[in-house]
Order: sequence, then C-alpha cells, then structure tokens
Amino acid sequence: MQETRQNKIARLLQKELSLIFQQQTRTMHGTMVSVTRVKISPDLSVCTAYLSIFPSQKADQMLRNITANEKQIRYELGTRMRHQLRIIPELRFFIDDSLDYIERIDELLKK
Repeated sequence: MQETRQNKIARLLQKELSLIFQQQTRTMHGTMVSVTRVKISPDLSVCTAYLSIFPSQKADQMLRNITANEKQIRYELGTRMRHQLRIIPELRFFIDDSLDYIERIDELLKK
C-alpha cells in the first residue's frame, strides 16, 4: 500500500518539476531540461530527481545552477502542490546519462 502512494506522489512530483523546468528554461534558448525519473523516500521527506539535459555538454553547468537554486525550486513546488502534500520533500538532483550511454553503445555496435 505504501509503495502505491509513493509511486503516485513520485509521478505528481515529476510532472510538476518538469513544468517548473520548462518555464525556467524557456528563456535559455538551445537548452532543454527534462525530468526522466523521480524516486521518493518511504517517509516522503526526500525526493531524488534524475534530469536529462540537452545538449549534454552543458549538463554539469546546468546541474550546478539547479542545485544552487534548489530552495527556489522547492518553494515553487510548494506553491503548486500545497493542497496535495502537507510537507514538501527535500530535493536532490542528479544527471541521468542513460541516453548518452545508449547512444555510445549504438555507435560501438555500428563499428
């Protein structure tokens, strides 16, 4: 039962985070941030979000920028989700490099 609730909240957080990043990156032309996966702890206090950043050359710089503005993102998330969650979880962001990994494997297989 608890796992079902975690999955529902994780999907809701993924949707809202993706909308927040879509609004914030609209001003930055040529950069796209998408939330590929969200995991939430069993006590709903920590949210781990995996981000896919395009182009991948700017990934480290964008991740540093996102972690520096983590409190602002959490506040924005809180204003959007204040009626669904009592406590807004602490956010942790990581780069999801699975697409780069798949692309590299495809290149190696073509050789």
